[in-house]
Amino acid sequence: MAVAMASSGNNFGLYSNLKTTEKQNNLRVSPFIFSFGVDPVQLSCISSKKSLISSTSTFIPKASSAAAVEDGSSQETDELPKPIVIIDQDSDPNATVVEITFGDRLGALLDTMNALKNLGLNVVKGNVYLDSSGKHTKFAITKASTGRKVDEPEELEAIRLTIINNMLEFHPESSGQLAMGVAFGTIPSEEVDVDIATHIHVYDDGPEQSLLYVEAADRPGLLVDLVKIITEINITVKSGEFDTEGLLAKAKFHVSYKGKALIKPLQQVLSNSLRYFLRRPSTEESSF
Repeated sequence: MAVAMASSGNNFGLYSNLKTTEKQNNLRVSPFIFSFGVDPVQLSCISSKKSLISSTSTFIPKASSAAAVEDGSSQETDELPKPIVIIDQDSDPNATVVEITFGDRLGALLDTMNALKNLGLNVVKGNVYLDSSGKHTKFAITKASTGRKVDEPEELEAIRLTIINNMLEFHPESSGQLAMGVAFGTIPSEEVDVDIATHIHVYDDGPEQSLLYVEAADRPGLLVDLVKIITEINITVKSGEFDTEGLLAKAKFHVSYKGKALIKPLQQVLSNSLRYFLRRPSTEESSF
């Protein structure tokens, strides 16, 4: 999953309410590679909220429990495949590329495409290929209003959650392997220990940027939260990748500080900030 951000001079475009909720009856919403412009100062304006997680999750309607299958029949097997959603902003300079996999159980995904169009997006189906993990379906997504790739992290998160919600509706057997399914009361297929699941590493990646790798237990709103934490310490997110792999989220970001790679002390500050946040997802500001 990939996420590519534009230069720090662009407007990051965060806003507290997703416009896409205007059609919530069509938006089945519950992290990557994507591209968005990052302005650390502008992002800090949402820090006054008690919990960004809760504010994001309010846009997520509960998935239907109906055992319908989107665009085809579900092939039941003894071992469930791992659902994977990738948001890729690096591979195409003009579009956000989304890849969806759930073994060989997914059909043409017409309902998912329609749900994404209801977010104000143009959706074009791309390559479909098979490998040992199943069928991989790719879409090229642009904003209908501009014809350009999606920049804002909140809109990218809405895309991710819309896809996951549709997977839950048409393939309810996936609910125990997705954070949204667990949020709706489904018993997870495996317990995720937050401390064990959280991995944060920062590597040198040339003189002008560093590579940040984050792996953590997934939850609705995580993509927005990660970018918020990074930019609140004045680090610019230039590009990255965000994968949803079952109950886990895996992200890669190219980051910089004033156009340069992060020095070791700043790398440590970034790692500590993310680790503290990810291991205490329910901590409120008022508790400090």
